[in-house]
Amino acid sequence: MLTDREVWKPGTMVYPLPAVLVSCGDRESSNLLTVAWTGTICTNPAMLYISVRPERHSYNIIKESMEFTVNLTTADMAKAVDWCGVRSGRDYDKWKETGLTPGPGNMVACPYVVESPLNIECRVREIVRLGSHDMFIADVLDVLAQKELIDPATGAFDLGAAGLLNYSHGHYYGQGAELGRFGFSVKKK
Repeated sequence: MLTDREVWKPGTMVYPLPAVLVSCGDRESSNLLTVAWTGTICTNPAMLYISVRPERHSYNIIKESMEFTVNLTTADMAKAVDWCGVRSGRDYDKWKETGLTPGPGNMVACPYVVESPLNIECRVREIVRLGSHDMFIADVLDVLAQKELIDPATGAFDLGAAGLLNYSHGHYYGQGAELGRFGFSVKKK
């Protein structure tokens, strides 16, 4: 019997999630969509996934090009991230409407978001039909990062300074301070 827990079903998901902007298309015609169902699925080879509803405008763009870029977002970008999630690229030029800047892709045809602290260029390996969403499993082709967020001594990306945006149950949150590093609990003093 549960004594200090309550059965709670509205959010049977793992939260928080990164709120990312996915760019797709090419230099002449591209779109942005907000995605929260995303994550790393393999490190060697580097792979990630995004899950997208088939009725979304960007779904067919990604399916046809088999490429996309995941753009991490910041608290400063929250309004644009939300806007791209509730408006369709069928009706709006999301770059123009949000004031975000497209940068030329390095290894893919689609642009990246210049204001994003980290951009992950991907090529789709497989599309898995799931139900409400289809999962695009992709190989990571290239990672672009804002120079000022890379520690020159270690080469590490400074998550704290990036001010990343998270999503949980319909709400956006900033990311908190670092609490430790992998293995800190067993490190000898």
